[in-house]
Amino acid sequence: MKITGIRFHEQDRVYDFDQGDFALQKGDKVIVETEQGVEAGTVKYCDREVEDKSASGHKPIIRKATTTDLEKITSYQEKGQEALTACREYLRELDLPMKLADVHFAFDGSKVTVYFTAEERVDFRELVKKLTRHFQKSVRLQQVGARDAAGVVGGYGVCGRQICCHNFLDEFQSITAETVKLQQVAQGNEKISGACGRLMCCMAYESNYYQEVAKEMPPLGQEVKTSRGQGKVVSRNLLSKTVNVSLSQEDSVTFALNEIKW
Repeated sequence: MKITGIRFHEQDRVYDFDQGDFALQKGDKVIVETEQGVEAGTVKYCDREVEDKSASGHKPIIRKATTTDLEKITSYQEKGQEALTACREYLRELDLPMKLADVHFAFDGSKVTVYFTAEERVDFRELVKKLTRHFQKSVRLQQVGARDAAGVVGGYGVCGRQICCHNFLDEFQSITAETVKLQQVAQGNEKISGACGRLMCCMAYESNYYQEVAKEMPPLGQEVKTSRGQGKVVSRNLLSKTVNVSLSQEDSVTFALNEIKW
């Protein structure tokens, strides 16, 4: 049996569905039956073979999106942009400390999901009432993280390219203080903060390289032997694979990795 991974909105996780006999590829739009009703989604992966028993609980795909389906999806996306304006007006009216990320209309027209970020707990019951009256549909508010919101809104990074979370990233990797330290970047440096205000996702791209090179090099404080005598490692450059060694008779001297022993 083949399994297809489908995402219904940029903020949502990927759900597995029974692919059946459909010939699909990543990026295709499909129509599926969910617990909340009929929904349109985007194929994130497909053709994953699994044992029939393990896939028995997965719902089947109804169809690949037709031209009519695609027109309907586009129409709801346009409505979502219009709905953002209305939602922002209600936020100002109620003076709620929230930031809107996106508004999503379900494919079957049964409900509206409003995605938002907030630094503190927010009582949005009155907002839900107003939005329900405005849209004449069931309204659900879903809080998301700053990184998720940036992925929906989009923008450009310091590299001059479209931010990764909006362009191609499907999942976020954890960027830790250790990752920053290993890449020898000062914490608090604005250059390593993304549009979301968090550490940039791209710091994970070279993380494995830094980890592997770090294993080849002596740690800080390590006593090493050089052509100029014995000294102590005071700093390392993982990219150039060099170390600065403090010698007893002179200032620190830079050595290539193959020029020292420890």
